[in-house]
Amino acid sequence: MRKILVTGGLGYVGTVLVNELIKRNYHVNVIDLGIYGNNTDKNNNLKIFIGDIRDQKLFEESVLGCDTVIHLACISNDPSFDLDPHLGKSINLDAFRPMVEISQKNGVDRFVYASSSSVYGIKDENNVDETFSLQPLTDYSLYKAECEKILQEYESDSFTTTVLRPATVCGYSPRQRFDLVVNILTNLAFNKNIITVFGGKQLRPNIHINDMVNAYIQIIGTSKEKIAGEIFNVGFQNMSVLEIANMVKNNMKKNIDLKIENTDDNRSYHISSNKIINKLNFKTSFTVENAIQDLIKSFDNNLFKNSLENENYFNIKKMNSINLK
Repeated sequence: MRKILVTGGLGYVGTVLVNELIKRNYHVNVIDLGIYGNNTDKNNNLKIFIGDIRDQKLFEESVLGCDTVIHLACISNDPSFDLDPHLGKSINLDAFRPMVEISQKNGVDRFVYASSSSVYGIKDENNVDETFSLQPLTDYSLYKAECEKILQEYESDSFTTTVLRPATVCGYSPRQRFDLVVNILTNLAFNKNIITVFGGKQLRPNIHINDMVNAYIQIIGTSKEKIAGEIFNVGFQNMSVLEIANMVKNNMKKNIDLKIENTDDNRSYHISSNKIINKLNFKTSFTVENAIQDLIKSFDNNLFKNSLENENYFNIKKMNSINLK
């Protein structure tokens, strides 16, 4: 049984991933700033290091004894990144090579990197697969692409590297985010009875948070011959923003007004995940509609506190509040 370090393991995806790994009897270390609190399940097989991945000494402590790293930690969307470009670069790019080298030096034999499907930029093609050129439009996606290249330099018989390019994740997490498109629209519909869509025709690939977690778990359990040096898209429902808004509206038990406004943000892409399906026989179990229904149930059960304003649900608000440097 592998011992796994999850960077960013107290984040939106990280919390669900860590809880699932623990359920499956993995030993797990986490390194995370902890600025959103700790919503992982308490367990003797879980050790948490509160601190910064840029702290190489602390990172080395956190990776000792681990054979696998799943690297999720980053400044995680374009608005948060634009808030402080220097901070974004120092965490998302500058810290990356040292982490890979420290991991390799300390006996890690498998390193899984969470990149982003945004590295493709705007594409007109219907199914963008892993062979397409990368045309990142923002510093966030540019540094994701740069880290992919860095990681591939270290691929060897004794150090297996794998890159996942997730779509936009959606659904419920104990460390909830309401700054992702499906979650944003569900929050607005439930609490304000109105959804405002900017543009609407832009295509967005989406994946349910539970399927994203299962992709990571399948990768770490797969023989290295199938994943060594590989890149996999992970995004299973390509929908327009307007389609998502209508799906949210149709799942509400009340009347929702839908407003459409103009936008300059025309980023649009439609990714193919056939590679991970065909090569690893990966199957999804959840849909965008499931994510919407999970969030509505969570609202009904009062699991969120002031979800329209609480900074803990919005990365950029939180980073502003604590003046992260």
